[in-house]
Amino acid sequence: MDSIEINQIRCYGYTGFLPEEKVLGQWFEVNLTLWLDLKPASQSDRIEDTLDYRSAIAIVKEKIADSKYDLVERLTGAIAEEILKLDLVEKVRVKLSKPAPPIPDFAGQITIDITRTKS
Repeated sequence: MDSIEINQIRCYGYTGFLPEEKVLGQWFEVNLTLWLDLKPASQSDRIEDTLDYRSAIAIVKEKIADSKYDLVERLTGAIAEEILKLDLVEKVRVKLSKPAPPIPDFAGQITIDITRTKS
């Protein structure tokens, strides 16, 4: 199956287990892989025959900016659920990272990686 990858979608949001994460917020970064049939577009050269990936980017930004979940796992799942509502998308992989999680003496990042298929 064909795929489109969209990387480094950055957005500020308010999801987190700690109360201050819901008030102060933090940056999130998302990488998407969208599986769909690209054959029609590869032959026609028409945007109508493929996914306009601006819609997927808009979903990610809206979910991150507007949601206040406790868990990044839930935020990641919510993004996947919305992406799968797009007509041509059959499967989606969402990798959501917290580049600077509020964990003392930890300079790394946390990434949730889920793959969902349209049922």
